[in-house]
Amino acid sequence: MNFSTFDLNLLRVFNALMREGSTVKAGDRLGLSQPAVSNALARLRHALDDPLFVRQGQRLVPTHFALGLDAPLQQHLEALEVMLAGPPRFDPGASDHHFRLSGADFFSEMLMPILAGRLSQIAPDIRVQLVDLVPDSYVDTIERYQVDFALLPKGAFPEWVAWQPLFWSDFVVIARQDHPQLKGQSQPCAGPHPGVPLELFCAIDQVLFSPEGRFEAMGDAALARVGAARRVVMTLPSFAGVYRTVAVSDLIALIPRQLAEKVAQDVGLACYTPPFPLEPALIVAAWHRRYSASPAHCWLREQIAELTQPLNAGLPPLDGGAC
Repeated sequence: MNFSTFDLNLLRVFNALMREGSTVKAGDRLGLSQPAVSNALARLRHALDDPLFVRQGQRLVPTHFALGLDAPLQQHLEALEVMLAGPPRFDPGASDHHFRLSGADFFSEMLMPILAGRLSQIAPDIRVQLVDLVPDSYVDTIERYQVDFALLPKGAFPEWVAWQPLFWSDFVVIARQDHPQLKGQSQPCAGPHPGVPLELFCAIDQVLFSPEGRFEAMGDAALARVGAARRVVMTLPSFAGVYRTVAVSDLIALIPRQLAEKVAQDVGLACYTPPFPLEPALIVAAWHRRYSASPAHCWLREQIAELTQPLNAGLPPLDGGAC
């Protein structure tokens, strides 16, 4: 037999004939006509060089060769059916799955503590790692299986990257409480925080969150659009480093509002509304499309999306789900 040209669909016909002992009943089982089953049997006989079935009264009785094929073929067909049915349902309570995420330390403060609380209740054996996100190479870490998905601002992703919106991140200016240059200089603002004059904002030295050590970011592009510029004198690779530096110096910084409001009281910060238009960033979970149908992966994405949903309060609604 030439296996490369063998029609594997004929094995389903063989299996049905073994179960039913009749071309009519085998056809009913497979949704085929009786002539179609008879034609398939003829092709099987030719390919395998054996009668396979002989008629005994109203039944087709398998030959010795066919009986030898039956058990292993049935086992392989059942295994194929299970495999092609898709992955099994994910049970977080019984899973010891290991997830690896990448993201800024924003998520160390705003996600991981509440995620730990949820996992301890419903998935105590699941392990999760959060590793540093380097935006210039996040695609490599996803493609090489180094992380399950990245938590980061929406960008121009390759077509093989799928993503799900989590929340919008807007920004505030942070300064230490009783900052000498900001005393009495704040301005009324429509939002929850007072404003700061543009000239004063640009005059005060600043610290910038930048994992790559760059001295410019989206805030500088927004300032340039209104004909202004600031002076960044320090960069740090973590948000915690930024706000703790601001809390003990006369530097100021732009950081995500949600994080600033959470830590402001504990570290002694004051928050101000930026004195220029600064569009919020859409924060997403991004992953390789090979994981899109993984039940375990889908489950953790759902948990993270639910836990980060409150961060979007008061911000534009999120459009759609996973892409």
